[in-house]
Amino acid sequence: MLKYLFSRSIPILILAGFFSYSTCQAADSCGPLTSGEEQTFKLQQDQTVLLSRVRELESRRCISEERLLLKKILLLKEIAAAAKLQRHSMEAFQGFVSWMDQNLAGYNKYIKAGSYAAVIGKMLPIPYAGQASIFTKFTAQFTIALNSASAAINLYLATSQKFIIMIDSIDQLKPIDQKTVTEASTFADVSLLKDMNDAQMKLTTVSELSSGALSFLESLNHYMSGTDEYWNKAKGLFRKDVDPKEKSFISDSTNSLRNKAAAFKGKLNDFEEITRKQNTRIKSMVVYDELLSELPNK
Repeated sequence: MLKYLFSRSIPILILAGFFSYSTCQAADSCGPLTSGEEQTFKLQQDQTVLLSRVRELESRRCISEERLLLKKILLLKEIAAAAKLQRHSMEAFQGFVSWMDQNLAGYNKYIKAGSYAAVIGKMLPIPYAGQASIFTKFTAQFTIALNSASAAINLYLATSQKFIIMIDSIDQLKPIDQKTVTEASTFADVSLLKDMNDAQMKLTTVSELSSGALSFLESLNHYMSGTDEYWNKAKGLFRKDVDPKEKSFISDSTNSLRNKAAAFKGKLNDFEEITRKQNTRIKSMVVYDELLSELPNK
């Protein structure tokens, strides 16, 4: 069996080394890596480390089933520990989503007025004048994205909590119940991984829409700071004389959105980095499953 596993791992290791070498060559010849190339390179590095661990396991002549199960349990506990870190970020994510939902109607008034001014008054610069029709539907799209993100957050909180309880119930000092370990790893691969990646995707959409809203409001605020033309044209939309407080509101709101969106993006970057590592950890469990299945007398 070990001879078979060793012969099978050599082509994989050679292939991983080739890709790593090719990536390095590309980086030297084309300058700094893009974010996509950098992420690919990191995944290749993680894969190389994993393959090294596999080779280490294969090099041992006598590795017991219990030893493999213990290593798998340690990996599951690493995944659970990282899931706990991710859960800490979820409260901040939910807070931003709720805050954005509460303030979206207020932003929408100015976005619609700005879109109107861009088309009728031709007040805002390109590209906003050309994208005005898109921004008139912005609130509806953003509302859907916020609701989807909120649902994804709640689902991942429930899924991760269930997984953590499963892992915490495994006591390494007691006889190992392989069925419990298998159920936990299957749950991680089928449910935890899916809900985690879905939450990341939905939160990324919210971040992108927040950036779009901020960009539009910043352009609008910059224009309004130098002229009253916007307010004169927007009176008809507000159906009343514009309160001087309205002028400061758009500026204050833009600053508030800028600060909160930046904090949200920072936490999202951390969440994405942990998610990348979680994907690698969860997918690596198949190595232990294959080794366990090929042990003698199984």
